[in-house]
Amino acid sequence: MFGLGWPEIVALVVIALLVFGPEKLPQAASQAGKTLRNLRRMANNARDDLRTGLGPEFADFDPADLNPKNFVRKHLTADLEDDWNATSATTATAEPASHAMSDADELGYGEVPPYDSDAT
Repeated sequence: MFGLGWPEIVALVVIALLVFGPEKLPQAASQAGKTLRNLRRMANNARDDLRTGLGPEFADFDPADLNPKNFVRKHLTADLEDDWNATSATTATAEPASHAMSDADELGYGEVPPYDSDAT
């Protein structure tokens, strides 16, 4: 939960007890829960409004995709994986794995080198 371990959570509870006191702590926790629910509802409504406003072309739009890490993972590496899978499928059927390459054999663009289980 937010990268907090048990010692940090216990420290936060002790600080909350000291700040609010045992009488007002349940009220403060209830108010914090209500505030979190309201924030979550507002975020979900904003996301739904954005999807509705963008139209059907962006039905699969996720605001988390705007994070650079997610964007790169989704768009760039997915294309690389698709290319890799397509290339390995075509070369696996074109040439048997037991074919030993000589120095004169060269791999073409996108070809996967033969796999030698004894070399690994």
